[in-house]
Amino acid sequence: NGTAVSDVKINMVGADALIHWILSSEGKGYIAEYGKEEFGTALFTLDPKAPVESETSTIPQATDETKTIRLSTTTSVNDSGLLGYLLPKFEQKYGYKVEVASAGTGKAIEAAQMGNADLILVHAKAKEEDFINAGFARTVWHYAAPRLTFMYNYFVLIGPASDPAGVKNAATVLDAFKAIADTKSTFVSRGDGSGTHTKELSLWPADLGITEEATSFQNYPWYVSSNAGMGAVLTMAEQQNAYTLSDKATFLTFQNNNGVIE
Repeated sequence: NGTAVSDVKINMVGADALIHWILSSEGKGYIAEYGKEEFGTALFTLDPKAPVESETSTIPQATDETKTIRLSTTTSVNDSGLLGYLLPKFEQKYGYKVEVASAGTGKAIEAAQMGNADLILVHAKAKEEDFINAGFARTVWHYAAPRLTFMYNYFVLIGPASDPAGVKNAATVLDAFKAIADTKSTFVSRGDGSGTHTKELSLWPADLGITEEATSFQNYPWYVSSNAGMGAVLTMAEQQNAYTLSDKATFLTFQNNNGVIE
């Protein structure tokens, strides 16, 4: 409830083990291959400037005290299926159990602020830096900073095949968002303070004044703020014949699972 307590225990050993493994050549190798067999393309791209952790021999095996690792992450990462593919390999090799809680980036970070996570995996740089500057983060041994960038994927604007706003003919994504607003075509927003939501807000014409505040879009009946995760938003957009902004990995996973939104 926001009140400081003295008995919150952060599993630093387990968190460090998972971080070191993900950034190892083994972990990165799995990330680089994820999606190729099923989709014909990798769903995530490794950052060439990512920290290098080449050895896994120094990663300790889990003990009764360090076995459970609490990972707070975004729905985009979770809904893409990456963690379901990646974590069992780590768990089987080292004996840990990773408990995954997924929400929008804002809520995922808040969970860590409240002591309810051992590490976070999110994608909103400004919010991550606020978390660090507020004193909640630490630098893991052997790395230069508490914030470690190691992979990325792309945002994609998607919508119904009929394309009522004509976004396929837009020269830029900013033009596409303006077309959606001009034609009052239905748009489903994450509305949850996530990294995807933060990105979306930056793409609307400034004169619309759309922000996280509900009053900013109350006169735009075509704008639907869902306060939901990426998978749920894709389903809503499909049902409402609407546009939405998604990370590419989750969209391709959704599409491969018989989603028809394009």
